[in-house]
Amino acid sequence: MGKPLADFIRPTSFDEVVGQKHLVGPHGILRRIIASSSLPNMIFYGPSGTGKTTIARIIAKMTERKFYILNATSASTSDIKDIIASLGDLEHSNGVLLYLDEIQYFSKKQQQSLLEFIENGQIVLIASTTENPYFYIYNAILSRSTIFEFKAVSEDEILQALKRAVKVYCENTNVQVEIDNGVLEQIARAARGDVRRAINSVELLFLSSNNVHNCYHFTLDDVSIVLDNGAIRYDRDGDIHYDLLSAFQKSIRGSDPDAAIHYLARLLSSNDIISPARRLLVIASEDIGLSNPQAISIVKACVDSAFQLGMPEARIPLAEAVLFLATAPKSNSAICAIDSALEDIKQGNYGDIPSNLQDAHYQGAEKLGHGIGYIYPHGHPHNYVEQQYLPDKLKNVKYYTYGDNKIEQLAKKYWDEIKKK
Repeated sequence: MGKPLADFIRPTSFDEVVGQKHLVGPHGILRRIIASSSLPNMIFYGPSGTGKTTIARIIAKMTERKFYILNATSASTSDIKDIIASLGDLEHSNGVLLYLDEIQYFSKKQQQSLLEFIENGQIVLIASTTENPYFYIYNAILSRSTIFEFKAVSEDEILQALKRAVKVYCENTNVQVEIDNGVLEQIARAARGDVRRAINSVELLFLSSNNVHNCYHFTLDDVSIVLDNGAIRYDRDGDIHYDLLSAFQKSIRGSDPDAAIHYLARLLSSNDIISPARRLLVIASEDIGLSNPQAISIVKACVDSAFQLGMPEARIPLAEAVLFLATAPKSNSAICAIDSALEDIKQGNYGDIPSNLQDAHYQGAEKLGHGIGYIYPHGHPHNYVEQQYLPDKLKNVKYYTYGDNKIEQLAKKYWDEIKKK
């Protein structure tokens, strides 16, 4: 066909785009923006293979603008200057649409070089990124652009694209194909939202399968070989990585052991032990906390075992830690207490340390009034005596609230009884 199958069947209108209905469907926001004849500078943010470049091409075609595409991994400021220098040509009479792929690889200076031209309307910029734009794109660009988030394409939608790819390939190469049940479904499922890689897998099946009398036969075994050879490989980019960790912690916090194990498996499948191990240590104190004070020790032992064992055995103690935390009673009283105290410090809401608590272990302390009046608790029943510990300014502040769990409620009952006496 002269070009990759994914490029050959690239959609030329919004109606042909697979996925992104929230953007280019009948009521999609991008479709409505283009219809209004207004074209803002845009940032397309989302996973690879979800249609960012395709939709940029369609927008350029619909608005009759000269389309330029640069990839920030290889482009330079001089490439942008060359485009600027050509703006007076007749072919640019309707303006220029510059599609800058992977903008996160441009330095701050390179991104700033775009500002003059996108502000005066000479260029409409569509920048794309697989990373969170709020982390990787400078504020000057963000403030002048509208961000559109692209979603991973569903399996059903990818399946439609695969059927179209097979049909187009057969028509243009004058071949036939017999496909076993489940072949295309397996490719769609393995693609994890990446249409382009799914189509590339189909093309690889055509290229690697035997052609008998102008007819191909695709089996599930063929698909397994294609996938094992890396036709579909998934990069663990930063945004997906942190989304996984977020879902991991929230599932444990929500006491859902099945979801928690699922997200652990996804993290381990990307050959990452460190991130889930660190997150487990945090969860033990942040989400279980004083409802089970031994949680941190147990999790630390599981994490240490995982690092000593290495994969694949490391999965076992990590799974043990996950299930232990997911099924444990929950308490966030510790993090709430420290964050509340830190906020007071941040706001300057603190006072002098009471004189009775000040250090008195040096000659002359008594003359300064330091340590005078301090009562030693261990000399009293239950090792407790009432006295003021917080600064005067905060003497009635309550940072810690006992959690609604057995252990903290037992502690509360104990101290309530003692302090009443």
